[in-house]
Amino acid sequence: MEYELVPLHRKKRIALVAHDNKKIDLLEWARYNKGTLAEYDIYATGTTGRILQEELDLPITRFQSGPLGGDQQVGAKIADGGIDFLVFFWDPLEPQPHDPDVKALLRIAQVWNILVATNRVSADFIISSPLMQEPYMRRVPVYKSRFLKLDDKE
Repeated sequence: MEYELVPLHRKKRIALVAHDNKKIDLLEWARYNKGTLAEYDIYATGTTGRILQEELDLPITRFQSGPLGGDQQVGAKIADGGIDFLVFFWDPLEPQPHDPDVKALLRIAQVWNILVATNRVSADFIISSPLMQEPYMRRVPVYKSRFLKLDDKE
């Protein structure tokens, strides 16, 4: 497979998403990291974004609520190269009505090789990494050429 290097600029674009049972955990994490988060462009799904905006008084670009398409909006933004880091505090023990959207969001983050934190410890390690403060070249598979070759055979 071919790869290309895609720059992650110093000012990262971070998406914050949390299931209902994890919203308080994400809010506590965000409060603790408010100063750091203020240095970045922040995106969030519906209710999570509203809560964070009210509590942190930071500018947050808000998408729809997850079950109403917000997870898919975040995924589209990742696919378009507009999100560098996904913080998704998901609840693995609670069934979600939009579980296929959740899996699709995690899958698209993997496909495009972006940073993903699914709990507080991983979010703490990533946000405090010296690499967050500087440009970084991310290695991304070149999917277009792979699919163009498949199309040529038809």
